[in-house]
Amino acid sequence: MTDVSITEPARPRPTTVTAAAAIMIFMGVAGLVNAVVGLAAIGGVVDRFRDAAEATGASRSDIDGLAGVAWGTVIAGAVLSVILAALLIVLAVGVLRGSSGARIATWFVSGLGLFCGCCGFLAVIGQSALSWNVSTDDRSEDLTQALTDAYPGWWIGLSGVVTAGQALGYLVVALLLALPASHPYFRRQQLPAALPPAPPLPTAPPLPTAPPPFPEVRNSDWQPPARP
Repeated sequence: MTDVSITEPARPRPTTVTAAAAIMIFMGVAGLVNAVVGLAAIGGVVDRFRDAAEATGASRSDIDGLAGVAWGTVIAGAVLSVILAALLIVLAVGVLRGSSGARIATWFVSGLGLFCGCCGFLAVIGQSALSWNVSTDDRSEDLTQALTDAYPGWWIGLSGVVTAGQALGYLVVALLLALPASHPYFRRQQLPAALPPAPPLPTAPPLPTAPPPFPEVRNSDWQPPARP
């Protein structure tokens, strides 16, 4: 008997789903590029900070402490970017395959990312408009201001663009997956019911057997007796 398996029919992928997955992958790659740029630039930032900090008369421990904070911030951001990029790519693949779980997880990540992106964008605006004043001590204030001035001019602009773009991307992805055109792609399709087994074919009646052959009569020399 031939084993016939029933497979789920292919579903056409809506354009909204494809666009949402493409934006998620782009966001992940953009975050990685921003992290690489930060790691490449932080060395020069720390060197400029050390040169400017020596003129303030701050102690070596204070200078090393702020330099460590600058390095730690960039490294932590790079690690977070790698994790977020991997998460976005995995979710994008799940969305392309029509996984409802990946869709729900994308909404959750998008909401959290939108909130964090708005907070980060406000922090970038505050950093560009204000100086660091973490202490009432004039020497500490000069030290922190030296670290702020050590960052290149494009740093804040790039951080602001990436942060705002990430927040906008999360919003667009969530809206695309929530559109009515995306709903049928994530709805589980019902497979057609299996056909009942076919009844067995009727068997032909047995053919009648041939009758046994008659006994063979052979000629012999016997003759009936003669009459008197």
